[in-house]
Amino acid sequence: MDDNNIKVDRMRFSKNTQSSRLALLAIVLDVLFFISIYKYVCKDTTRSDEFYYTALMGASILYNLVFMLAAFLSSEGVKNYKPTFSYVMFVLAAIQIVRIFIYPVKAHVESGPMGRFPGLMSDFQFIRLIVYLVLSALCLVAAALINLAKSRALATHTASLEAGKA
Repeated sequence: MDDNNIKVDRMRFSKNTQSSRLALLAIVLDVLFFISIYKYVCKDTTRSDEFYYTALMGASILYNLVFMLAAFLSSEGVKNYKPTFSYVMFVLAAIQIVRIFIYPVKAHVESGPMGRFPGLMSDFQFIRLIVYLVLSALCLVAAALINLAKSRALATHTASLEAGKA
């Protein structure tokens, strides 16, 4: 056996921690997004309340909870080289990118100098929110791609072992 076959054979007895850790990092980045956008309170609470306490904010909070649950379950699934969870991570990554154009952009445009709520969100906070979401999506895509490659290699190796026994 060569070194590559040994590495693939070892995968039968070890977990896919690389993909799992990337999925957990995506959750941490989402939590940073969550904290960054929801902790901000404007000095003028009536403007802040009118902007932040809406149905959109409620939907965003619910999605964050669903995202964290789905990403955690995917991180556990990819530990065992299950390719199905890679596709879940691709969907979660796509939604993270779409989220940039929903709440952060809306909050930034409406809080800009010509918006309805000037001063609620700074440019720095807007950029930080986008960075968190993009990095979260990139972690999910990387985890999914790594898991797909490893699960295919392991499936091929397992099939060759089964063929060798027959």
